[in-house]
Amino acid sequence: MTRTDDVREAIAAGRTSLGIELGSTRIKACLIGADPSDVLSVGDHAWENSFENRLWTYPIDEVWAGLQAAFAALASDVADRYGVPLRTVGALGVSAMMHGYLAFDASGDLLVPFRTWRNTNTGPAAAELTDLLGVNIPLRWSIAHLHQAVIDGEAHVSQIASITTLAGYVHRALTGRHVLGVGDASGMFPIDSATADYDADLVARYDAHAAGRIPGLRDLLPQSLPAGADAGTLTAEGAALLDATGTLQPGIPLCPPEGDAGTGMVATNAVAPRTGNVSAGTSIFAMVVLERPLTQVHHELDLVTTPVGDVVAMVHCNNGASELAAWVSMFTRFAEAVGTPVGADAAYDTLFREALAGDADAGGLLAYNHLAGEPIAGLTEGRPLFVRTPDSAFTLGNAMRAQLYGVFGTLALGMEVLAGEGVALDRMYAHGGMFRTAGIAQRFLAGALDAPVAVGETASEGGAWGIAVLASYLAHTDRPLPVYLDETVFASAPVTVADPDPADVAGFATYLTRYRAGLAVEAAAVSAL
Repeated sequence: MTRTDDVREAIAAGRTSLGIELGSTRIKACLIGADPSDVLSVGDHAWENSFENRLWTYPIDEVWAGLQAAFAALASDVADRYGVPLRTVGALGVSAMMHGYLAFDASGDLLVPFRTWRNTNTGPAAAELTDLLGVNIPLRWSIAHLHQAVIDGEAHVSQIASITTLAGYVHRALTGRHVLGVGDASGMFPIDSATADYDADLVARYDAHAAGRIPGLRDLLPQSLPAGADAGTLTAEGAALLDATGTLQPGIPLCPPEGDAGTGMVATNAVAPRTGNVSAGTSIFAMVVLERPLTQVHHELDLVTTPVGDVVAMVHCNNGASELAAWVSMFTRFAEAVGTPVGADAAYDTLFREALAGDADAGGLLAYNHLAGEPIAGLTEGRPLFVRTPDSAFTLGNAMRAQLYGVFGTLALGMEVLAGEGVALDRMYAHGGMFRTAGIAQRFLAGALDAPVAVGETASEGGAWGIAVLASYLAHTDRPLPVYLDETVFASAPVTVADPDPADVAGFATYLTRYRAGLAVEAAAVSAL
């Protein structure tokens, strides 16, 4: 039998796993085989958030239109490649951007438009809760959004019967189960790693604080589940929501829905202590699995968990590669205008390689990628800036290196806090579309972090592949997740490692010093523009 025959038989028999992730700019579906490193098909759909009534949101109808489009693209690819309809899979998983606020009444109706992680209007609630609970509660966490609505006396608060994340919302629509993977749950409310559940003492503390204003948190929050737990099966109604053609059949088991941070950890095999990963998309964040508790509360660091509940320090930045993408798009349009059009991949490759010709410190140029507010930088709103002095070396190579450095700038500020805590890191794994151009963003990240950075062949598949792996784990729970990843998923997976170049380390350090000083310019722009 040929490989195509083998795959066709596996798909028909359901010896596959399907992962779907709702990212900030793309909804992606990824089908894997019995060997989780074998990606059989992908399908995706582009979408964008909108800024309405001074809040970042996605219309709920676009959630379902996008999911159907991504699934349809994957199913079409399966049919074209392998000549078989996609009627079933062995297991299914849903992941999505973490945090944010989806509040429902007792009938399951959405009470207010989806409020995404990107919103920074929750400052009073986050500060109040950080003092009350004794742990850092970031602006984007679901409990901050909920409590801000309580503080503001919003009319819908009296009707709230449940809250969840985007992944939890989609999962409940597909299965009828109000559950959440512990990693995603840890971005709603603090988790007790010993139980992989919400911290009972902190829940009681909050309930006492908010008594008389909202129901108890246990009544509102989804049930927290570790990786491998039973999270329900696809209902007939759920199958129809995913596949408008009616080909996909119900009865498929689903793994606990996870957030993009958890799927990023899985996709990079960074779930054990002293490992970490960087996920770069619309936002950028670093996750480091801790060996011991931190000594104090840091506003730059979130404490979340792996998909099995181990404590992770997260440095989360609201702004990732979107501004970089806008610059690449501008150059792509220039190429088209002069009659030599190039594709997006070719444009990225050319411009990234040009960055290698730039000075190690980007020639004195500065790029701020702040399209939205950035708490680590002390900014409630964003203003993208490209800044230089009269004596800066204004070349294409330096401009592109500055843009790439700018993606990692705020992240590096947060990582300095982890270094101050003495957190040890053996290797950092990276994933996301910007790492598709071999070696360049990876090299600059190694210089920014002064640590080896590894990228695997599945790096560009990202969280959709990660949640597909978590779905496949449902059939392998006789082993702990880290063992399953080491022995089965990544045992023979090709990985490229970039060690930090001393010149890049020194150059980025110079850039970061100038970047930190220039934040005053960014703050002035927010005030003036």
